[in-house]
Amino acid sequence: FKKRTDRRSPLLYLTPFLTVYFCLLAALLGACMGSFLNCAAWRAVHGESVLKGRSHCDQCGHVLAAKDLVPVFSFLALKGRCRYCGGKMSRGFLWSEIVSALVFVSLLLRYDLSLRTLEFLLLASVLLACAFADLEEYIIPDRFLAAGIAIRACFILVSGDIFHEALRSLLGGAVAAALLAVVLALEKVMKRDAMGGGDIKLIFLTGLYFGWQLNLFCLILACFSGILFGAAAMRARKGEEDAKLIPWGPSIAFAAWMTALFGQNVLNWYLSLF
Repeated sequence: FKKRTDRRSPLLYLTPFLTVYFCLLAALLGACMGSFLNCAAWRAVHGESVLKGRSHCDQCGHVLAAKDLVPVFSFLALKGRCRYCGGKMSRGFLWSEIVSALVFVSLLLRYDLSLRTLEFLLLASVLLACAFADLEEYIIPDRFLAAGIAIRACFILVSGDIFHEALRSLLGGAVAAALLAVVLALEKVMKRDAMGGGDIKLIFLTGLYFGWQLNLFCLILACFSGILFGAAAMRARKGEEDAKLIPWGPSIAFAAWMTALFGQNVLNWYLSLF
C-alpha cells in the first residue's frame, strides 16, 4: 500500500461536506470579525472605547439594532445607507467583512484544523485591525500591536521549545525592523517623510510570527504592493489635500497574508536554486 504522506487534517478533508461546512463557518466567523475589527479600529483612532458601548451610526449616532449588524447582508439590504438617518455608509464596512471572510477561509484551507491555523487567524485579526485604522486616520494603534505580541508570546509558551521559538521570533522581528529603522533615519536626514514608526513596529510584529527569512520576503512584497496601492490611491484621490498621504499598513497586512499562504513555498523554491 502507498504510504500516506499528506499532512492535511483528516477531519477537514474527510468528506466534501465537512470541507464546505468548515469553510462556511470560517467565512461567517471572518465576516463577523471583520465587522468587529473595523468598528474597533474606528473607535481606537477616534478616541472611543473599543470594548464599551454599543455600535452606532457614525453620522447620526443612533444605536444600531441586531438586524443592522448582519455582516454583508445588512449593508446590501440597506443599500449602503443608515436605516435611521439615511446617511451614506462607507463601502469600507462591506469590504472589511468580505476581505476578512476570504482571509479566514484561505488560512483554514492552507493550514487545516490545527494550532497553526488558530495562531495565524489571530495574527490576521490584528493585522486587519491595524490596516483598517491606518486607512481611517493613518495611525497604527500600539494597543493592537501589543495584542499581537501577547498572542505570539502565548503560542511560544505552548510550543514545546520555548527558547528556540523565542529566539527565532525575536530575530525575525529585529532583522526587517532594523532595515526599516535605517531607512527611516535616512528619511529624517533628507527631511523626507514617507514612512512612520508604526510601520516599523508592524513589520517587527510579522517577524515574530514568520522568522527572519520569511519576514524579509514579507517586507519585499509589502514594498511592491505598497507602490501599486499608492499609485492607485493617488490617482483615485487626485486633487484632494491629502492625496499624497498613503498608508502602508494595508500593504504590510496584505504581504503578511500572502506570506502565510505562499511564503514557505517561494522560499523553498528560491533556496533550491543554489
